Amino acid sequence: MTDSTSLIRLTEPIPGYIRATIDNPPVNIFDMGVLAALEDVVDVLERRDDVKTVVFESADPDFFIAHFDLLGDTSGFLEERPNGLHRWPDLTTRIARLPILTIAALRGRARGAGCEFALALDIRFASREKAILHQPEAGFGAVPGGGALERLPRLIGRSRALELVLGAEEVRADRAELYGLVNRAIPDAEFEATVDAFARRVASFDRPVLALAKRTINERAGIPDPHDLSDSQGRFLATTQYAETQQRMSQWAADGLQQRGELEFSMNDYITRQAEAQLGGRRGSR
Repeated sequence: MTDSTSLIRLTEPIPGYIRATIDNPPVNIFDMGVLAALEDVVDVLERRDDVKTVVFESADPDFFIAHFDLLGDTSGFLEERPNGLHRWPDLTTRIARLPILTIAALRGRARGAGCEFALALDIRFASREKAILHQPEAGFGAVPGGGALERLPRLIGRSRALELVLGAEEVRADRAELYGLVNRAIPDAEFEATVDAFARRVASFDRPVLALAKRTINERAGIPDPHDLSDSQGRFLATTQYAETQQRMSQWAADGLQQRGELEFSMNDYITRQAEAQLGGRRGSR
């Protein structure tokens, strides 16, 4: 595994504005290393009283974060913090309570835990041509466990949340904007300049005002209960152990899961073909 300190690079274009660049080849898998690196970043943000906004982006234009590590040892996600929460729910709750504005600059694929990480941030800007959001878990026999079940209904309503979770279909930027999944879909030619200009604008304001406004919005609108997040994570990990799910994941691994190839680039089509094959098999058995 790559040293976690190299997985997210921090730069500071101007005082008060940080860019955090995720770089975990080959496809930016959300593994234990990325979790540890995000914890390190949040540690930094909690210690500093001069930061006003942080933009999370990817070094890979094709993958913001591909998805949760489905092939490695992820038992560390269940480690408990002193507050009794597992590491990931603890981290996303800390992010929600940071007295700064957190922004996802979405280019490429944000699937599963990658989509859920973007949902955990305050604002999402998406490249109109290149951003793809996707909760594919139902397609391989699991339920989302990184916050989608808690955050999607708040953002887009119950019915659309059910559509995206149970349909396991990818959502491109225009529909994501229509649904309220992202704040804005921005033409890719303007994407970098637009996100950067917004972050610089926020960084010019007074931090106490930003912090109070965010805290008040959190109090009025609500953020997910961290214990609900922990419960959903447990349900996700439990469903990945179902016999049928294990069989599908073995097939996915053989077909190139977590490698830079057709499955990762066209996961939606892969799930569609599997669903059609399953339906065809059932018709043939009648």
